Amino acid sequence: MARMGSRPWIWTIFILAVIAAGCNSDSLPETPTEASPKDAGNRILRVYNWDTYIDPDILTDFEQKYDVKIEYMVFDSDDDVVSELESGATDRYDLIVPSDFNVSVLRSKRLLAPLDKESIPNFVNIDPLFVSPVFDPANRYCAPYQWGTVGIGYDIDATGEEIDSWADFFNPAYAGRVAMLDDDRTTMGIILILLGYSPNTTNAGEIAEAAEFLKTQRELGLAITGDESQDLLLDGSYDLVLEWSGDIFQLMAENSNIRYTIPAEGSIIWVDNMCIPADAPNKAMAEQFIDYILDPEVGAILSNYVQYGTPNKESLPLINVFDLNNPAIYPPDSVRDRLFFLVDVNLAAAEVYNQAWEEILAQQES
Repeated sequence: MARMGSRPWIWTIFILAVIAAGCNSDSLPETPTEASPKDAGNRILRVYNWDTYIDPDILTDFEQKYDVKIEYMVFDSDDDVVSELESGATDRYDLIVPSDFNVSVLRSKRLLAPLDKESIPNFVNIDPLFVSPVFDPANRYCAPYQWGTVGIGYDIDATGEEIDSWADFFNPAYAGRVAMLDDDRTTMGIILILLGYSPNTTNAGEIAEAAEFLKTQRELGLAITGDESQDLLLDGSYDLVLEWSGDIFQLMAENSNIRYTIPAEGSIIWVDNMCIPADAPNKAMAEQFIDYILDPEVGAILSNYVQYGTPNKESLPLINVFDLNNPAIYPPDSVRDRLFFLVDVNLAAAEVYNQAWEEILAQQES
């Protein structure tokens, strides 16, 4: 299909990935920076992140080194993050991890606090290709956390064949056995790609066509789930799921029948980011945590655990060789040409997406 939209700066990272040494990292760094005196009276760091998206040992190590208690909360979709902060929860969390285009949304609504780069010396470890992205010029508000793709996770023992198209979701042979994410822009974007449109279209007719396509699949028993599709695939509830790449890679160690594919029509690439809400109670501690994640060893431990791409150039030599050479994690040029970033759309188009998605969810509930 035709190239849809631009894909900025990100791709040169693969050159670095190819030449990286790929040795393993076995331990977390031993020398912490000094704790900020601002937080001496309140040693609680409230983190709001995606599920299964961090090595628990990283949280434990940070707590022990900095005499901190981490309250770790999870969300199912980017919409949850935006809704939470819009409802007045900018003082409920110290650190959030939204996706790229939602950083633009949160910035436009003035729901984020600017970063104090002097408190994040490890910011220099970020690959230049992830510095000053279009959704956050000069990284004023956020630092990259992980990046990856959206694709199909499936059980080949159940499907009996390799899967390579989004159309397989709507194959009657899999009726009642497929699930897509409760994430309007991601799932609608996939359908738009399948129909030959840009996943960032602002054309109301194209958005309506994608919504109608999903509505007509009701008889196939298409399910829409939160960020637990990987678990539903593992326990056999579904045979094909729309999921984030790393969530499926984590399952492969438990079930050798699990596969992950980036369909031939193309898919979505994303960058998740560490940001601080506007009224975070412990901003200095949150910046300390960002700096800790950007340590080369910690960054490698994180990516080796969650099996997503690292934006940390100093972590690349410490990434597991198997992951570094895995084209589903670090895709080759032939696949990269079919990947598209989601971008923030204008207010009118966003309302069209939201309304269409509400109708799709209401139909499923009925």
